[in-house]
Amino acid sequence: MSLFSTLFTDTVTVASHERAVVYVDGAFTRVLEPGRHRVPARAVLVPTDARTRLDTIGTQEVLTADGVAVRVTAAVRWRVADPRAYVETSSDPFAEVYLAVQLALRDALVAVELDALVSDARRLAGAALLDAARAAGAGVGIAVEAAAVKDVVLPHELRMAFAERATARTRGQARLEAARAETAALRSLANGAKLLEDHPALARQRLVEALPPGATLELGL
Repeated sequence: MSLFSTLFTDTVTVASHERAVVYVDGAFTRVLEPGRHRVPARAVLVPTDARTRLDTIGTQEVLTADGVAVRVTAAVRWRVADPRAYVETSSDPFAEVYLAVQLALRDALVAVELDALVSDARRLAGAALLDAARAAGAGVGIAVEAAAVKDVVLPHELRMAFAERATARTRGQARLEAARAETAALRSLANGAKLLEDHPALARQRLVEALPPGATLELGL
């Protein structure tokens, strides 16, 4: 966060993506919106970036309910909502949100078993992360727009086990489909055999159609 002083001019311009917190003789006076403004020559302005930002919460190890340690990352989308609070409350405002999300992530996932975590981590932890991030951000002038689990990284052995399980599931489904197709074929053959048994004339006709060209068929009485 940079500082600049208006020692030689009483007119300043605030960019469209900024807000400027004004101090005169060390005391807060106002927050400047984008545009040109006249300020006392001894004023000091602290600019803040009003654009939305996206930050990743560093990877941390979380222990699941069934005792498996997984590595999880989260992401937070936020912006400065109260420039004065953002400037005055903390030397590192986003660090407050960062820590709150880390703690909420651990609390939200510690009661979740591995299978549920892998398949549905975003839904299971999303609301808790967002609530924690917003509560922490409100105190330092930050508005949190979104907070969610970004990645869940399993230990190598578990990744291999999950891959093998997925492969086995796929193979099982393929075998099931093959068995269903075979059953349908057998059922069709059985129906055909029953039809031929009930209709001898049809059976003879099928037999004639199956003979090679020029062959003759002798039917006994």
